Amino acid sequence: MHAYNTKDLERLFGLPASAVRSLTRAGHISPIKRGGRLHYSFQDLLMLRTASALRSANISANKINRTLQTLRATLPSGAALNQRSLTALGNQIAIREGKMLWESESGQYALALDIGEEKGGLHVISRQVAAPPSAESADEHFAKAFAVEEENPQGAMAAYEACLKADPQHLEARTNLGRLLHIAGRLADAERVYRSADQADALLAFNLAVLLEDLNREPEAIQSYREALTLDPELADAHFNLARLYERARDPKASLRHLLAYRRMIDRQGT
Repeated sequence: MHAYNTKDLERLFGLPASAVRSLTRAGHISPIKRGGRLHYSFQDLLMLRTASALRSANISANKINRTLQTLRATLPSGAALNQRSLTALGNQIAIREGKMLWESESGQYALALDIGEEKGGLHVISRQVAAPPSAESADEHFAKAFAVEEENPQGAMAAYEACLKADPQHLEARTNLGRLLHIAGRLADAERVYRSADQADALLAFNLAVLLEDLNREPEAIQSYREALTLDPELADAHFNLARLYERARDPKASLRHLLAYRRMIDRQGT
């Protein structure tokens, strides 16, 4: 399970909080609340990514909802959502499974073919798809990495690195790569990934602070947690960790201040 707040989901998928709530009410995603934060399964994230792609194609919310219902209903028991994919055909939605493509509402099979003319005769040619721009290529690398994080972390790290090579500004790839390197014990590499970002980001600063703690560089960790809070004042875990570090540094006033801030945020999230 992955913990994300509404800002994280909007940054990852471009979905506003209202759209996420709508998907939850419809039963398309089933986040679990733990410790004041919502945790999403990998299937939830796939569903959010699917809804985001359809929304970007200007498909109506009602049609997206009906299609997701159809997709869930037609999946065999225990099957993963990534066995099928969705694509927009004009203002319609098609479901792809292997080489088969069928319209979600009519159930009719669709052929992605064009009719061409050559030397006086007609022939059928496959529709050519333009090569994606570099940003899309980066997103493809990100999707591949995200899909295999749990079963193949080494492959995920390689794909995240490919994503950053295509788009060095891809914050989600940088965050996830740093986290996997940290877990793998490659602390120096993780620090390099976090610090080489060209733009400030609250989650990057927070993850760097956790890493610095593991490196026993607590004054730097405090500074990084404070930077994370400057970028996102609602980052409750940063207050909690600062309270712990200030207590260890024998600064009880600062420790209490951050502990109280943490409790206020948790109480707000619980209501």
